Amino acid sequence: MKKGLFISIEGLDGSGKTTQVRYIQEYLQRKGIETLLLREPGGTKIGEKVRDILLDARNTEMDSVAEMLLYASSRAQIMAEKVIPALEEGTAVICDRFIDSSIAYQGYGRQLDINEVYNVNFTAVRHILPDITFFLDQHPDTSLRRRKEASTADRLENEEMEFHNRVYIGYKELCSRYPERIKVLDAGKSIEEIGKEITEQLESFFERM
Repeated sequence: MKKGLFISIEGLDGSGKTTQVRYIQEYLQRKGIETLLLREPGGTKIGEKVRDILLDARNTEMDSVAEMLLYASSRAQIMAEKVIPALEEGTAVICDRFIDSSIAYQGYGRQLDINEVYNVNFTAVRHILPDITFFLDQHPDTSLRRRKEASTADRLENEEMEFHNRVYIGYKELCSRYPERIKVLDAGKSIEEIGKEITEQLESFFERM
């Protein structure tokens, strides 16, 4: 069923994901590949409303399971409305965060059952995973400082450092578990250096295809 290329980019807030997402899009467009750029949570009219609820710093009483289900709901909507139709048309979909975020943030960060988080989200994504995922590896101290310097912290960014450390550990374990799909990039390098590494990884991927 899937014909287009599906790319996701992961990392803690402040690791430079947004910049590299734009770089990937420009790279693919130069190769003549039609692209669709999305973000999670959000990406649709319904998803953006869910995003507002999830990131609102005033919603401190949100239950961890409710949080997991809200992320999965936004993800189910973006799959049905945007991702699946685009892939079927042969479009390259580039998503700023995807299922790995839920495993890291709700599974490891919130310490929910990893298998339950995975199963809920695997249903939400219709069993479709990215062809390639880029993880921008940066320690939580650095990422959060950069993010908070840029704008007001949201609900998740306001969590204690222990939470962000668990999320980071979760990401690292996912990278170890799925090395064929998840490519680790040093977020401490320059934008140009990271972009060059992404280009090399994508060129290698296209050669294998």
